[in-house]
Amino acid sequence: MKANEVSIHEIRAEETYAVRQEILRPGRPPEEVRFAGDLDSTTVHLGAFLENRLVGIATYVQNSHRDFDFPYQYQLRGMAVLPEVQKMRIGERILKAGENLLKEQKNVGFLWCNARETAVEFYRRNNYQAHGKYFEIPHVCTHIVMYKVL
Repeated sequence: MKANEVSIHEIRAEETYAVRQEILRPGRPPEEVRFAGDLDSTTVHLGAFLENRLVGIATYVQNSHRDFDFPYQYQLRGMAVLPEVQKMRIGERILKAGENLLKEQKNVGFLWCNARETAVEFYRRNNYQAHGKYFEIPHVCTHIVMYKVL
């Protein structure tokens, strides 16, 4: 299988839940995979499909971070790629697709996320900058805020 065989398109919030559960909240209650803003009309959920199988997800929520003075911000939430395809650059493709969609269709100029400590290098390779100090999300892991001017 090759990454160029991957298609990325919008999906419903409910379609993200199984991947969120497996990758982001293993062993946690199912209700923890439903995030604030999931059902907002301004929220965008993207799915990456390989041979018609959902292998990666990302959610983009209109949400401002108090530390940044940009008028129209979005937060990247719940980005995950199944382990067996993580070396295929699918995460990068989902991230770029989301950035492009936000810029072109929603005129968004600023994207931020609470990045897992284990994903910091991924975001740095994609031109995100760290902000502030590391912090713990209970029952999840260590995170840091990262952002990008689009």
